[in-house]
Amino acid sequence: MPGRISRHQSAGDLGGDYAGCIESVHKTELPQSIIELSAEYDRCVGTRDEFLWKWIHGLFDAFTLPCVPSSVLDEVTTTKTVFTMYITALDDLTDHLGDEATFEQARRLPHAPESVRYDAPGVDTDILRFAETLWNRVTDRLTAAPRYEEHLDVFIFDVRQALNAMEYARVLNDNQEIANLAESRHHGPFNMVMFPYAGIDLMWTPSFDRQELGQLRSLLLDLQRMARIGNWITTWKRELYEDDYTAGVVVEALERGLITVDDDPERAIARIDESGIVAQFELEWETRYADAMSREYDIESFDVRRLVDGMRTVMEYHVASYGQK
Repeated sequence: MPGRISRHQSAGDLGGDYAGCIESVHKTELPQSIIELSAEYDRCVGTRDEFLWKWIHGLFDAFTLPCVPSSVLDEVTTTKTVFTMYITALDDLTDHLGDEATFEQARRLPHAPESVRYDAPGVDTDILRFAETLWNRVTDRLTAAPRYEEHLDVFIFDVRQALNAMEYARVLNDNQEIANLAESRHHGPFNMVMFPYAGIDLMWTPSFDRQELGQLRSLLLDLQRMARIGNWITTWKRELYEDDYTAGVVVEALERGLITVDDDPERAIARIDESGIVAQFELEWETRYADAMSREYDIESFDVRRLVDGMRTVMEYHVASYGQK
């Protein structure tokens, strides 16, 4: 597929070719089914530049589990892109639309679809119907996977963890006094949905040894913390203008007393830029990367270092796409 990052490519260093990253995103060709869902997303939820869907669709190869058979990569990638649309729709409900009523119903789709109420007070039926369409598309694709039933229970749990992270972000923004870096570090990484992505991979991977699940999940905890840092350091300025105080960069500044929630965004941004907080998180990312590369995991189903190395590519694409997603 043109524009897709080779799952065998070396990530290089963070001083790499950011222009090349953006060019790769623009060259990514989305499946027709994703293009159609993107248009429906814009109609029902709100405009999302197609750049976002190209960004994640082309990037999946960098952090798809290396044991996924090459023969199903296109199916796996498309399924994960549709799943990302579902997650993004719910994130938009809480972050941009402030629609708690619709979010509450849409979050039930994975684990309690029989309890979803279209007639609940305040529900936007168009968005809820679209969220249901997205989730059903994910389920329809996954039921064809050879290990769907085997990994379903854990997958649904992991989806609920991600949705709970969104709920925490909503509660924090509505009650900004609770902001603290310890909770942001605990809840925030689950919004990166690394666990559900891996669950989708596992459903399509006959060769994975289930006895290695514990070690894999330990590794995923490390990787999604890295992914969250990449997200934090490239979205915090935009989020401040949206009165979103969930990014670790901002929470750290609040804890230090460098800014307050009443500050003008431009003043807050200037104070944070002067503080060195962003550089602190960048250094933390490098430290976590080095630790993950050197740590021994009892996993033989795939090359662990190849997966970890893919996170450097993810970080490069976060930095390269600053302000575009």
